[in-house]
Amino acid sequence: MFHLEPSVFEKVLRPLALYLFLLVALRIGGQREISQTSAIQLVLLLSVANAVQNGIIGTDDSVSGAVIGASTLFLVNGVVEVVASRSPRFHSLVVGRPVELVTRGNVNTRVLRRHRIGIDDLTQAAISAGGDTIADIEKAQLSPNGSIVVVLHSVSELRDQLRVLNAKLDQLLNK
Repeated sequence: MFHLEPSVFEKVLRPLALYLFLLVALRIGGQREISQTSAIQLVLLLSVANAVQNGIIGTDDSVSGAVIGASTLFLVNGVVEVVASRSPRFHSLVVGRPVELVTRGNVNTRVLRRHRIGIDDLTQAAISAGGDTIADIEKAQLSPNGSIVVVLHSVSELRDQLRVLNAKLDQLLNK
């Protein structure tokens, strides 16, 4: 139950290598997989977890092997999170950056295709934000966590009106 075969070094090296592989694979795979998990994506993630399980602990099915593998994963993940929180450049590399889907009302269809986002997904995001159609979107971004953030025309128009009103109020108060 507590027999260590292969060595502790190999038990640490295996999860480290697979952690890095999975981090790169998930970044390349796209941002949507992280938060908007469909049944197909869930099956994929479970299959990947099952596929890499033997790679992490090898032929060892001891409790100590599992503890060493899991501890290595937690430790490496903690280090990655700390470094990402302190380095904007590393954060962008590991976590990603927001991607513009709609800018000034113009839908970027190339970006939608690249990130495998359908028009229905964008329409649903507009409806969730309080709009009726894609035409109501002033700006939309795919955030690094996979969610679509939408700003409607009416919201930006209200902001502009509020700026004008504040400027006029400032003029009146400064007279």
